Amino acid sequence: MSVSAPAPVQGAVPIAGRSLAPDLARGLMLLLIAVAHAHMYLAGHPTGFRGYALDGGALDRIVAGVQILLVDGRALPMFAALFGYGLVQLADRRLSAGTSWPEVRRVLRRRSLWLLAFGFCHALLLFFGDILGAYGLVGLVLVGFLRRSDRALLWGAGVAAVLHVVVLALFGLLTVTAEKGDTPAAMADPLMAAATRIIGWAGMTPTYFAVSVVPAFLLGIWAARRRLLEEPEQHRALLSRVGAVGVLIAVAGALPLTLADTQLWNASDAAAISVYALHSVTGIAGGLAYAALVGLFAAGGGRRAAGGVTRALAACGQWSLTCYLLQSVVFVTLFTPYLGGLATRAGDAAASGIAVLTWASTVALAAVLSRTGRRGPAETALRRLTYRRAR
Repeated sequence: MSVSAPAPVQGAVPIAGRSLAPDLARGLMLLLIAVAHAHMYLAGHPTGFRGYALDGGALDRIVAGVQILLVDGRALPMFAALFGYGLVQLADRRLSAGTSWPEVRRVLRRRSLWLLAFGFCHALLLFFGDILGAYGLVGLVLVGFLRRSDRALLWGAGVAAVLHVVVLALFGLLTVTAEKGDTPAAMADPLMAAATRIIGWAGMTPTYFAVSVVPAFLLGIWAARRRLLEEPEQHRALLSRVGAVGVLIAVAGALPLTLADTQLWNASDAAAISVYALHSVTGIAGGLAYAALVGLFAAGGGRRAAGGVTRALAACGQWSLTCYLLQSVVFVTLFTPYLGGLATRAGDAAASGIAVLTWASTVALAAVLSRTGRRGPAETALRRLTYRRAR
């Protein structure tokens, strides 16, 4: 997930020398990822567009409503923007060290291919909703945008946003018309579950997920050129506008689907599909807003103000790929029928509670182990695979 580390042959950036805001944003983002994914392991209930049970209790509906309003569809674009931001950081460091652009491009594409491979393994073994593959695919295909003009970036993000709405409307139509079946997490046969996960991943990665992340990915490149998160104190006004306006757009766009999926509004199929697409496209603004708010916190002396808490969250951000995968390991262990068996027994509120505890545990683990300067094992593996030719 974190893509900001340089090649070993040039020396990795010391942890103490890393910018606070990007790592802090990644650490907080993983909380959103955890609560957005945990309920996807549940089964045995009719669900709405975002996968929450329609027959849950009052607490379950409250939790579902809050997450649809503030979390779902907001963490993915935040992640995409940070991914694009990190690619620019990586490329700039290698270019500054004298590496030619063709070689930098080859490195980034090789890294993206390995990220795609990580996503394949993640989907095969753990989670059908893997997003690593989408980021790897986007990085592989769109790496050339790192050298394109700002105008091209903004036009590309606009066109991708329109395509995103079209794709989401089509998936919304499938959600309304398709028969509901058990999720892979509810399948008692591990081999059948793995086959179902990988088939779903192969179809969803190039269509739904990849298209969904492109707009924020391109805007993340634009932001990185201005060092918005590395030098947030110099961009307070812009970050404030993005944070305030983005949150308003995201909440307003999510409210209709929140009412529909919590059954406070009995929407027609056409209306439900429309608000589903609206929810997703306005999530781009929400993801960018959350990243901007983290930048403002860092600009206000966040490291000094929060001390150990901020350092722990930043450590989680430095270990973002490892912590993301650990979340799936915990969820598979607890929810699948052939292990913990909670998929059919827990509700949305319980799943979100488990997600928060899981995220907090990964934060604590990263905070303790990073004190010695250790990198996350998944980050280390990705770096070695990417740069083994250079060595």
